[in-house]
Amino acid sequence: MAGLPPYASTPERIWYYLFRFLCGLIFFFLIFPIVVVIPLSFNAVPFFTFTQEMITLDPAGYSLKWYEDFFTNLNWQGAVRNSVIIGIFSTLIATFLGTLAALGLSRPHIPFRTTLMGILISPMIVPLIISAAGMFFFYSRINLQGTHIGVILAHAALGTPFVVITVTATLVGFDQNLIRASASLGATPTRTFFKIIVPLILPGVIAGGLFAFVTSFDEVVVILFVGSFEQRTIPWQMFSGIREHISPTILAVATILVFISTLLLTAVELLRRRNERLRGIRLT
Repeated sequence: MAGLPPYASTPERIWYYLFRFLCGLIFFFLIFPIVVVIPLSFNAVPFFTFTQEMITLDPAGYSLKWYEDFFTNLNWQGAVRNSVIIGIFSTLIATFLGTLAALGLSRPHIPFRTTLMGILISPMIVPLIISAAGMFFFYSRINLQGTHIGVILAHAALGTPFVVITVTATLVGFDQNLIRASASLGATPTRTFFKIIVPLILPGVIAGGLFAFVTSFDEVVVILFVGSFEQRTIPWQMFSGIREHISPTILAVATILVFISTLLLTAVELLRRRNERLRGIRLT
């Protein structure tokens, strides 16, 4: 990014530094509550506060026992297993349905396209507690409440809108002439789809799938309504731990989730850049 030009006026110089100061404050406001959890997860005592030993950087004030508790406690390991299983299968369903919906909505002559898009992304707009209550009554009627399949379908419904939006955004700059050229060269629609369309929209599909996985992995409201103790996930276990038995293990889990989220966001950004390179957009 270019710096402040030497011919800038005094108001421009003031705004230049003021703007960066405001951006720093906003960044601090958003990041500090997350960052402060990380050192607390290494606390040697079962408190959610910085001890005198931690402030003075005394090694006696730090410990890895809360991480050890996470990796050895059967309740936490069961929650991790459920989160991974539910997250993977709900992501596969959401990615498949969301990609198909985005491909259909990308066609110029689809009737009621705006209305259909609004319906598809409604799980993102409707308050989550309303969706959870509706799913509870619906799944109770069809005997899916308190089952893994019910939770997977519920999380897939929450993740599908993210896939639809991401893939639709990828298809905005899609050159339809590529499809016509492929057809003119004798390629079948199936071959055109897998050789032309899929490689170009794949970064958007993967990015949407990552968003769907994160949505499932950190969701707590719907799982409380639709699931049971057998389907308890990491967010459920953390929520129960805060209510019933406060332990810094929750902070250790939160630190691990922050690390995983950072890796996923990095992957999404790399996919976005790769998608822009494929579409011929120059990054500045």
